[in-house]
Amino acid sequence: MRKEIALLTNPTSGKGKGGRVSDVVAPRLRDAGYAVRELQGRNADEASDLARACVADGVDTLVVIGGDGMIHLAVQVLAGTQTRLGVVPAGTGNDVARNLDLPRTDPLAATDVIIGGRERSIDLARIGHRYYVTVLAAGFDAVVNERANAMTWPKGQMRYNLATLAELRTFKPLPYVLEVDGVQHRFDAMMVAVGNGPSFGGGMRITDGALMDDGLLDVIAIDPMSRTELIRTFPKLRTGSHLGHPKVHRYTGRTITVAAPGIVAYADGERIAALPLTVEVAPNALKVLVP
Repeated sequence: MRKEIALLTNPTSGKGKGGRVSDVVAPRLRDAGYAVRELQGRNADEASDLARACVADGVDTLVVIGGDGMIHLAVQVLAGTQTRLGVVPAGTGNDVARNLDLPRTDPLAATDVIIGGRERSIDLARIGHRYYVTVLAAGFDAVVNERANAMTWPKGQMRYNLATLAELRTFKPLPYVLEVDGVQHRFDAMMVAVGNGPSFGGGMRITDGALMDDGLLDVIAIDPMSRTELIRTFPKLRTGSHLGHPKVHRYTGRTITVAAPGIVAYADGERIAALPLTVEVAPNALKVLVP
């Protein structure tokens, strides 16, 4: 009996790239001998229901064709199950794929990773009953997300660039209460990020060095900075070199509580909830296919 793979596609991800990628991935998997169940949800709820039905049916692997948002949706269903996650990146940021060293620009190469079948168990971060894979943004970066999501123009990355410039003019440091494994820290900061993996925002390595299978969460806090200093520091997030800055502090732990006024946190690029929030590591909660 052939193994069954389900393909869950966001046809609108990457400006329609998801639908085009699905058209080449499905034949490749069938040629490799898999029975392929193709799924497209009309909205997030329907996509979740389709994924949940696959797990209930015992489907061996659920392949997500889309970006971090679609993966975030699938993880809510797959966490703690035996169904494996495969990823064919078709989004804008693709940080989950980046953190797992998956091919991000070649759908057929990503499909061959799935066919290869090398399985890895990774941790997830859990907030109540909700999971995330990459990083929780809980400061300046979260405020930028809120502003960008309220904008109707322009589309794509430029909207976030404009939102960043707008927030730089008015953003003030926030009073944080951070608790790491029961130890409380109080400070003012520009932002706090809680990472299960090293990057967010399309390759910004805010928690560079974070491992996805060490049973720990990595926390970065950035002290108050002038507008000029913040502008100089932000490009360093692309390489992780900001970690050498004297105003950047790192903590690690298994249970993290973050509190600050007026902040709605984001994770995997998705709106989560207002602070305060408690994040716990969920060790080995997800099975993924990797190179």
